[in-house]
Amino acid sequence: MRKPRILWVDDEIDVLRAHIIFLESKDYEVETANNGLDAIEMVKKSFFDIIFLDENMPGMTGLETLNEIKTVSPNVPVVMITKSEEENIMDEAIGSKIADYLIKPVNPKQILLTLKKNIDQKRLVTQQTTSAYQTQFSQIGMRINDRLNYQEWFDIYKKLVFWEIELSTSEDGAMDEVLAMQKNDANKAFFKFIKENYLEWLNKDYGERPLLSYDIFHHKIFPLLDAGKKVFVLVIDNLRFDQWRTISPVFEEYFRVDSDELYMSILPTATMYARNAIFAGLMPAEIEKVYPDLWDDDDNEGNKNRHEEELLRKQLERHRRKEKLYFEKVSGIRRDSQISESLKSIAENDLSVMVFNFVDMISHARTEMEMIRELAKDEKAYRSLTLSWFNHSSLRELIKNLAGNNINLVVTTDHGTIRVDNPVKVIGDRETNTNLRYKLGKNLNYKSKNVFEVRDPRLAYLPSRNVSTSYIFTHGSDFFAYPNNYNYYANYYKDTFQHGGISLEEMIVPLITLVPKG
Repeated sequence: MRKPRILWVDDEIDVLRAHIIFLESKDYEVETANNGLDAIEMVKKSFFDIIFLDENMPGMTGLETLNEIKTVSPNVPVVMITKSEEENIMDEAIGSKIADYLIKPVNPKQILLTLKKNIDQKRLVTQQTTSAYQTQFSQIGMRINDRLNYQEWFDIYKKLVFWEIELSTSEDGAMDEVLAMQKNDANKAFFKFIKENYLEWLNKDYGERPLLSYDIFHHKIFPLLDAGKKVFVLVIDNLRFDQWRTISPVFEEYFRVDSDELYMSILPTATMYARNAIFAGLMPAEIEKVYPDLWDDDDNEGNKNRHEEELLRKQLERHRRKEKLYFEKVSGIRRDSQISESLKSIAENDLSVMVFNFVDMISHARTEMEMIRELAKDEKAYRSLTLSWFNHSSLRELIKNLAGNNINLVVTTDHGTIRVDNPVKVIGDRETNTNLRYKLGKNLNYKSKNVFEVRDPRLAYLPSRNVSTSYIFTHGSDFFAYPNNYNYYANYYKDTFQHGGISLEEMIVPLITLVPKG
């Protein structure tokens, strides 16, 4: 294994001989220079893991040397060593992106601690994270096999997402595989839990069951309005809980989290069903019955979500709400002028709702475009791409301005997605829908052990195309493929992100209430 290489720059380097011997005894390789010019030449010719740099040297000062070093090797960590504690020197050094600073006289323990922070951090983090997850692994495994209620499933999923994000910062790929296996086991158990409980939930009141899609406005948004608050509801399509965890620090620059909840998306976990249920405050079959002109019975997701604003206004009317509503759907890049117009409208209304489809667009683009598939090749990269989009989107600027206008923010989604890799054969007629995670139609042919069957759609409050219509939902990382062109479908859709079925990732999704700071 290669020894870490240190460059120590000090005009009194001979006085530091004892420190250098100490570091060499700890298996570090130490090179020295007694002036800035020599140090710069050494950095040009060789690689160093870290540089210790004296601030007060004759000729070229430490700060001047630092600037030249950063020009030659911008990523090498530099530790400034100084006799002075003057604030302006520290400010200038920190502004030049030093990794750390030490005040003379330094002792061996200080040096060793600095090395561990700046060189060994990744290795130490990996060791600690791996050890901590190994301790939790068996505890999570035992809980998965218990008879859990929905709140306990929420807790399990939070733990799995926490460890997924923690392990993604380490360098132990083996633990990623272990976690993936545990998530797979959890999804199998969660599938059984949903099969046993889902239909019963639909006939129970909130409190006896989890919060479902059609409860959100009635139980979470209306109480905020009743308290006299201006509320902005941001619905980011396809936003999984792990993606929320990734982008949440940006929100927390301007807002504090008042309530960090999870809720359960209805089935199918598809935009046309789950999002319409959110805005209507009704299950899909109820929407079709009460507002038949607002339910489009076809297989086009875009068509089935044309009436979201009307459905929300109908819900407000049913509950005799008088608040002024602003509603906007955003699918592409927005100009600064559009952001200003939106902000003005939001400030003038009691309740504002904005739907962002960008994460959903990433998911679809990843299926259809090789470049996007490469950019989001795994869960970690998918989260990273989501964060990159958010950081450079008009949405971030809007969020900042909302906080400045003292507007409460609720962030949620309609459903999540899961990466699929196991094709399951299904046979259906021409009327069968095209979604890969659920099917509805008549005369569906499939292996029942692989699916959750709803032979009578009325039990799941889902629309029926005819008296023979049934629904089936797949689970885990399965996806439906037809026997005709089976190999094509299996290869084309393998390792893509899909939604519509039953999994922790698709059904357990975030509902976050944020309050402006200050």
